Amino acid sequence: MPRQNMTRRAFVGLAAGGLVISPASAVVPNPRRRDSATGYDLDVLRSPDLLTAYSGLKIPYPLARSEDLWVNRDICLQTKGSPEAKVEELSIHLFSPRINLTHLHLRWNVKIASSIRILGDAWERSYGDLEWRGFAPERAMPWYFLTVDGDSVHGCGVRTGAGALCFWQVDPDGVSLWADLRNGGSHVELGSRRLHVATVVTHKGEPGEAPFECSRHFCRKMCLEPTLPDGPLYGGNDWNYAYGKNTADGIRRGADLIALLAPRSGYKPIMVIDDGWQDERRFPNMVRLASDIRDRGLRPGLWVRPTRATRETKSSLLLSRARFPQGCTPPALSYDPTIPEALEAMMESVRQPVSWGYDFVKHDYSTYELLGRWGSEMGPSPTREGWSFADRTRTNAEILVSFYQALRRAAGKNTLILGCNTMGHLSAGIFESQRSGDDASGKTWERTRRMAINSLAFRSPQHRTFFHLDPDCVAVTTRTIWSESRQWLDLVSRCGTSLFVSLEPEAIGPEQKAAVKDAFQIVASSTGFAEDWLNDKSPQRWRFQSHEESIKNYRWFGNSGTSPFDV
Repeated sequence: MPRQNMTRRAFVGLAAGGLVISPASAVVPNPRRRDSATGYDLDVLRSPDLLTAYSGLKIPYPLARSEDLWVNRDICLQTKGSPEAKVEELSIHLFSPRINLTHLHLRWNVKIASSIRILGDAWERSYGDLEWRGFAPERAMPWYFLTVDGDSVHGCGVRTGAGALCFWQVDPDGVSLWADLRNGGSHVELGSRRLHVATVVTHKGEPGEAPFECSRHFCRKMCLEPTLPDGPLYGGNDWNYAYGKNTADGIRRGADLIALLAPRSGYKPIMVIDDGWQDERRFPNMVRLASDIRDRGLRPGLWVRPTRATRETKSSLLLSRARFPQGCTPPALSYDPTIPEALEAMMESVRQPVSWGYDFVKHDYSTYELLGRWGSEMGPSPTREGWSFADRTRTNAEILVSFYQALRRAAGKNTLILGCNTMGHLSAGIFESQRSGDDASGKTWERTRRMAINSLAFRSPQHRTFFHLDPDCVAVTTRTIWSESRQWLDLVSRCGTSLFVSLEPEAIGPEQKAAVKDAFQIVASSTGFAEDWLNDKSPQRWRFQSHEESIKNYRWFGNSGTSPFDV
């Protein structure tokens, strides 16, 4: 099939970008290898069966294939395997100098067994919604998905740090990959540059390999160079009992308690001061407070919100309010990170704590403030239509990655970074730690069960393969029931993920102190995963490995079951 309206200029541009242009040839049938055990094979490391570019979803450009090139007018896309790579992969590159695009749709046709069960990921944090399911063809699964059918486990995904916001769909007749190329909610203006859209990787589990182990192996393929702390991440965080109403003296008392309960040797615990520290009446001297925390044998940490601008900020440095629904009052003014002056102001929110002596930074709110939606609202469209960043030449994914890299530079190599409300698939390899799910609670157990246990169970494969996973705080407060908090404390410590406790002074007695002390000892040397995650959104049966392997059952539901109401 000939290339359609492919100009010499476009050829030259592609060649300059490093693409190999093959002679025109007829489309040949795509090979479809079949798995004899299950009758399907999710082979997406070949050229797709259908490829369409969009300049807005109502303006499609079907692309015609010639070997590994797909073309239409001045659009040229290459899907090329890399046999020299460490793992099998399919790289996707786009060249579209004149037509400004918003989406790509790649489709592989293959018959898939009806008995299959499928697990997808989330855009940023998860919201209690992760689970293995049967076919839901319209479901958008960000970044990657896994399938299981009997003893056969497959994984399909894009490598971390992609140049587009990517999601998958699976139905009985095949697999689709969508790449959101937008800048804000509008088309991206690539000009003459070549965009690396994504690199697709897959994993096929070994016979008898457990789905969880297969998931971990697959995550290692998606993230080749994670950035990890050199020890456990544990300590205190005041948010889940104080909720922004703490004081400097309250932080000191909390640091005293954490120091008392922490191991005498080994990796130092961290005392994180969450939102509310900006009130100078309650926190008059942040430099001294960092020093006081360090004097207690802890590492000082601070919560920041780098995207938030002040009322005095020039309007030319701010993002459009059009990213929020019409009539909605945005929660705050937000900087546009594509404007150098605005980005510099954003980075000051990180440089300042580091200069004060804080070497752990938790940054928050950036996905919501930059794109105007929480992950639970995104579905197939991470942002609303009709707005753009000041620099329209980069995709949203590229802008987010650049923003994360700037945060890394501002913090310096000796500062640990925890991303909350960040896209983990784009921050992997940049930040040491990532929040796995929406907030746990120091007020109601039901929220912790729905959000935190679910995220820990289904995103644990990313722990120490993408980054150090943070399932959120274990709150011990007067408003929570200790028997429930104790189980959550025990689970987090045995999984070996981040363990930050929010200890309300009035709720802490000898029993609570002993349990936290034991948890701090366990977290440094244990790993675990949910054994019944195929059948339960809040798994109760978990397997742990420390000095010896063990299985433990938790009771999340009590005698009265769960609340059917939103929390």
